Amino acid sequence: MLVLQLSLTAILAFYVAWNLGANDVANAMGTSVGSKAVTLRQALIIAGILEFTGAVLFGHEVSATLATEVINPELFAAMPQLLILGMVSVLVACGLWLQIATSRGWPVSSSHAVVGAIAGFSWVAAGFGAVDWSNIGVISLAWVVTPVVSGIIAAGFYSVIKYSILDRPNPIVQLREWIPWLSATLLSVFGVIVLPTLFEKPVFQALPVPAHDLPLATGAIAAVTLTIISWRKLARFTTLPNPQDSPIANSPFPNPVERLLGRFQVLSACFVAFAHGSNDVGNAIAPLAAIAYILRTGSVPLSGLSIPLWILVLGGGGIVFGLAIWGKNVIATIGENIIPLQPSSGFCAELATATTILLASRFGIPVSTSHALVGAVVGIGLIQDWKSVRFQTLQGIALAWIITLPIAAGLGAIIFVCLRLLFLPG
Repeated sequence: MLVLQLSLTAILAFYVAWNLGANDVANAMGTSVGSKAVTLRQALIIAGILEFTGAVLFGHEVSATLATEVINPELFAAMPQLLILGMVSVLVACGLWLQIATSRGWPVSSSHAVVGAIAGFSWVAAGFGAVDWSNIGVISLAWVVTPVVSGIIAAGFYSVIKYSILDRPNPIVQLREWIPWLSATLLSVFGVIVLPTLFEKPVFQALPVPAHDLPLATGAIAAVTLTIISWRKLARFTTLPNPQDSPIANSPFPNPVERLLGRFQVLSACFVAFAHGSNDVGNAIAPLAAIAYILRTGSVPLSGLSIPLWILVLGGGGIVFGLAIWGKNVIATIGENIIPLQPSSGFCAELATATTILLASRFGIPVSTSHALVGAVVGIGLIQDWKSVRFQTLQGIALAWIITLPIAAGLGAIIFVCLRLLFLPG
């Protein structure tokens, strides 16, 4: 019976991860497709690999936060079966809402959905005090701050690139001078936040080299390698009379500068995909992790929940399949319908998004990738030309963000009531 319960719950978690991949992962790759840095097919492959890797290697903290810190688990200590029904309600509510939003091309937040659904069922199940409102307040504040922070970071990055490279008389020469700095910045965002955690794994502790030196050495080698490769790609254009205006045959990019920055954007897209997998996989698997713990121990997880590897793998796999089959609708909204994108602006948007999301993951805060990326794109649009920002699209996105939390809470509460009447009629 326990195996059957766990299997059915795992299928539900996979369904949520599937819808999460179709919606939120599309957010992560939208700017790259919109700027023509990658094709839709390439984006699906890149995101599939990196999302899965980020989910498995870096997805523990946020999953544990959602499973134990949104509600007050002590109130369910005497009735673990009630918490199981509640977490099943969360999975069904989130999956349904994400599927509806994806079918309409709305880049909603899965973080909103799962937190709303958890709060909705908890209030009905155990009263107002069952919800940890202080933690929800912190999470909600993070949702508001995320697009602002990401927008400021993106605007800062783009202002530097615009002033130092794009607006100069000879941008090719300027780009050559800036390539080492771009390489170092791009790889530092990833290396400083992610590599120390990865190198804490036991397999690295056995090496003769001190583990704390490995992230620095890895980042330095990668930055130097990226710089040398970029210089070689750039060398062929330095003899052109006016390289900024020189068209490139069979290329979607208007000039060599944007073409090379497109290569940097591919890397930044990889980092966004990894960051998204590390943060948002918790939205799909946290309820499953809580249910698995209850079925295994017969008690409610109070704190410090450990996420089994098979659950992380299941969540990562669901994300990949959902992105591959349903992801193109939301990719079009983010990549093409807010502002016109070039690789220079797309690179800055993704770098800012990855910075914001990875920092949140490091502290276990379940923020929204869609908030971060939309905020970054708008920040760049305001620097370029505020009239280019399609505010009608933003109104639709903002409305979808606002209604997600109450709709998910309502669905979670209604589904929980139905399940309780069905399985616990007494």
